[in-house]
Amino acid sequence: MLPSRHLVIGTLIVLVVFIVGICVQYPKLIYETFSLKHEQHPEIISTHELIEKTIELNYCQRQLGIKRSNVGRTAALQILTPWLAPIIWDGTYDIDLLNTQYKDKTIGLFVFAVKKYIRFLGPFLKSAERYFMVGHKVRYYVFTDKVAEVKWPKMAENRILVLREVTADQRWQDVSMRRMQVLTNLTRGELQTDVDYLVCADVDMVFADHVGVEILGERVATIHPGYFLKQPLSFSYERRPISNAYIPYGDGDFYYMAAFYGGTVDEIYKLSTACQEGIVSDKKKDIEAVWQEESHLNKYLVYNKPTKVLSPEYIWDTDLPNGNLVQKKRFLAVHKNHEEVRNRRDLTDIN
Repeated sequence: MLPSRHLVIGTLIVLVVFIVGICVQYPKLIYETFSLKHEQHPEIISTHELIEKTIELNYCQRQLGIKRSNVGRTAALQILTPWLAPIIWDGTYDIDLLNTQYKDKTIGLFVFAVKKYIRFLGPFLKSAERYFMVGHKVRYYVFTDKVAEVKWPKMAENRILVLREVTADQRWQDVSMRRMQVLTNLTRGELQTDVDYLVCADVDMVFADHVGVEILGERVATIHPGYFLKQPLSFSYERRPISNAYIPYGDGDFYYMAAFYGGTVDEIYKLSTACQEGIVSDKKKDIEAVWQEESHLNKYLVYNKPTKVLSPEYIWDTDLPNGNLVQKKRFLAVHKNHEEVRNRRDLTDIN
C-alpha cells in the first residue's frame, strides 16, 4: 500500500527541518567542504549537491539572534548569495585549513595614494603589516605622485613594497576613475607572473582586525556597509540608460563598494578593462556615472557575479548605524575633514 499523502508531507517536513538544523549549527563545515571541493574540482557539481545548496540558500541563514531597540527585529544575515557563492562572516570558515590551502600563494595589495591622500599611506601600510595576510607572501603595489614623501614601513619576511609614480588628475573624480586604467595596465603586465591574487583597496582606510586568505577567490566583492540591510530598489546604481554603467530596476542583488575588492590577476584584468572601457565611453558622451568607477564596478559585477562576497565586516565606518550586527570590524574608514581631503564618497552619507 502506498503511504498516505499526509505521511509523505510529514516525512519531508522532518527531513527539511533536520537539514536546516545542520545548516544553522554547522555552516562552517558545510562551506569548507563545498568550497574546497569546488576549488579542486570545479567541473564536478552533481544534481544532488545543487539541491543541497538550494536548500541552504532558502533556509540556512546565519542567525545572529540579536535584538536591539534601533533594529526592532531579530537579524538574519545570509551566508550564501542567490547564485550560491559564499558570503564571508566571522565563524563561517576555518582559517587554519585555508592557511594551509593557500600557503604557497602570493597576494598583491594595490593602493592609490595621490595628492593629500599620501598622509593616509603610512597608517594604511602599518595596519596591513599587522593584520593583512599575516604569514603569507605579500607584494604592496603603491601608486603615488609623491614618491619622495613615502615612508617605508618595517615589513615582515616575504613582504615587499613596490612603489610606482603616477600623475595625479586635477579632479578627485578623475583620480578615482584613473585607478581602473592603471589597474588594467598592471594586471596585463608584471602581475601575471608576480602574484596569484590581487586585492584592491582605498588608502584612507586602516586594517583593524584579521583579514586573511578567507577573502581570496576568483572574483571577490564587498557589500557596501550602508546598503547591507536595504532592498535592491534603493541601491545607488547608475539608473540613466545613456551611461555604460546603467543598471535597470529589477537587476542586481547587492551594492558593492569599490574600496575593497579582489580576485585572480586574470579576473581583475577583465574587470578593470570593462570598467575602463565604460568610463571612456561615458566620457565620449560627456557624461559621468553617478559614483564614477564604483558605478562601473557594480555594473560589471551585476552581470559577472562574484565567486565570493565579503560581508560588511570587511568595510565599515564607526559612524554607521547597525554596527551591533557586525561582530568584527576588519577594515575601517579613517575619519577626516572632507573639505580638506575630498573623498570620492563619504560612507556616512548612506543611512
